[in-house]
Amino acid sequence: MKKSAKSILVASMLALATATSAYAVEKAHEKSSVSQYVDDASITANIKAKHAEDKSVRITAIGVETKNGVVQLSGFTPSATERMRAEEIAKSVDGVKSVKNDIIVRAK
Repeated sequence: MKKSAKSILVASMLALATATSAYAVEKAHEKSSVSQYVDDASITANIKAKHAEDKSVRITAIGVETKNGVVQLSGFTPSATERMRAEEIAKSVDGVKSVKNDIIVRAK
């Protein structure tokens, strides 16, 4: 009987350790996801602020989205110069891994 109780105790301890490890990994993943979301939001805000400061970029015409450090620019602009400038600004922000420029040049 002693041996059976000891086996049950060891099995229980192993199950608890496994469950605790799985929980810790899940929480670490959640934390990194939250951190990445905050970083992405910060990148987007910084790009929008720089666009607003630059007189050659119309902030209301250009959309900015960021996911995992990858920035997507969208919207319409009347000039290729403004399109390129918006991309240059986005690339200059810390944390940006790459920029996908989907801004469409459309004459007024």
